[in-house]
Amino acid sequence: MAVASRAFEERLKAYEGRAAAVAGVGKDPVNEPMIRHWCEAMGDTNPAYAGPYATAPPTMLQVWTMGGLSGHTGRSDAYDELLGLLDASGYTSVVATDCEQEYLRPLRPGDEITFDAVIESVSPRKTTKLGTGHFVTTRMDVRAGGEPAGTHRFRILKYAPARERVQEPGRSAPAARTKPVAGRPRPVINRDNAGFWEGVGRHELLIQRCAGCGTLRFPWLPGCNACGCLEWDTIEASGEGTVYSYVVMHHPPFPAFDPPYAVGLIELSEGVRMVSNVVGVPYDKVRIGMPVRLGFQRYDDDLELPVFHAGDSGDSGDSGDSGGSGKSGESGDVGVAADADAALAGGGG
Repeated sequence: MAVASRAFEERLKAYEGRAAAVAGVGKDPVNEPMIRHWCEAMGDTNPAYAGPYATAPPTMLQVWTMGGLSGHTGRSDAYDELLGLLDASGYTSVVATDCEQEYLRPLRPGDEITFDAVIESVSPRKTTKLGTGHFVTTRMDVRAGGEPAGTHRFRILKYAPARERVQEPGRSAPAARTKPVAGRPRPVINRDNAGFWEGVGRHELLIQRCAGCGTLRFPWLPGCNACGCLEWDTIEASGEGTVYSYVVMHHPPFPAFDPPYAVGLIELSEGVRMVSNVVGVPYDKVRIGMPVRLGFQRYDDDLELPVFHAGDSGDSGDSGDSGGSGKSGESGDVGVAADADAALAGGGG
């Protein structure tokens, strides 16, 4: 890995404060169908999001600014130049790390959305478990009918996967450049979800159950979102489920993943839903309502993940990838390598 040069980091810093998007316009006004689809996918039954006086869930703020499959229309030359500079220097992979939102006014059906965005910061070179790279933070100011409606900060890491060499401007290229096969991202295990991963190690899919009201919840949380109780126990899922929704990931390619492949939102027979890979069937044969069965797939000596097999029951302890395999990535508006692994890593599901 080449040592970062001060001159290169100064070039990156020069992009701070420059526009990332100018005079962006939402492709659609705030509308009831999109609100309904969002609420159905999230399982959010708040009455404020339906009826004649409906408002949009605040967390949909970014939705109204996204370019969709046809891509970005208002992105600035400066932002493209910054990403191109990072790409040319070997930081070709991208992963979303976090976002922050501030809500200034409710959004209602019919609101016309406009926005501007700025490159707020570019970090010095950082080394992470994924690899070495630079964090790029953009701030988007969203307006509804010309009035400030909210602020969305979005942070990505542009990085070179661990062990991959980076060639920076002005440095001699190595005689031979090799790119090792990247390992899958490791789940983030903390005190809130450690029990889930201990269950996975025993080939058990554990669901939290509130000790106060008995509500089942997934992914794992420190408290009940129905009654607020902090006490809980677990039940073991039967392993039966159906595909509630799914996406086929096409782009961008991401180390350790090989698109296209299917990532499903699986509704378990117990009533909770989780994101996981759908395996055992070609990606283009996955369908909503398809019955699936829990299995556990090993990817290396240290990583085993729950997956769902379409058709025949899956063997606990599968190894390797099967047809339509448990590989995952991301396809969408922001170009983020986020998928079933990322969802599991964040909270057990």
